[in-house]
Amino acid sequence: MTAIDELLRRNAELGDVVPGDRSSPKPSMQVTILTCMDSRIRVFEIFGLKQGEAHVLRNAGGVVTDDMIRSLALSQRKLGTREVLLVHHTNCGLQLVTEDEFKDELEQASGMRPPWSVEAFREVKDSVRGSMNRVRHSPYLLHRDNVRGFVYDVHTGGLTEVV
Repeated sequence: MTAIDELLRRNAELGDVVPGDRSSPKPSMQVTILTCMDSRIRVFEIFGLKQGEAHVLRNAGGVVTDDMIRSLALSQRKLGTREVLLVHHTNCGLQLVTEDEFKDELEQASGMRPPWSVEAFREVKDSVRGSMNRVRHSPYLLHRDNVRGFVYDVHTGGLTEVV
């Protein structure tokens, strides 16, 4: 059985028991949460979210990239979100690579150097600050004033705000 088969089996067993309002694509709390793809960050559980309350965007590192700005712009302009919550975390895989080393690896394997930034970092708080700055200065976003960033401790579950 593949991992996908196992997930489909679990979904069939779960049925329709997930609480929340599914009537609109507009998040009822008018918030977008942008976080890392790390599987230790259980976004719905750590914030007590129900379906329909928030948009959740994920990528490697939880960094604000051009694609995240695209999603945030759609979320704000077409679906009514007004706040942005950034959640990076301790023990992140992007702290284990460097921009050039990873691009070199991909170029060697594929023959092409990726045009996108890896967004590797050493200090997670600096990465949070950089992402908050990108949101606050994006001309494409309507709501740039209520942006807050946090570091999630993957071992304790605690959140520390970054100012």
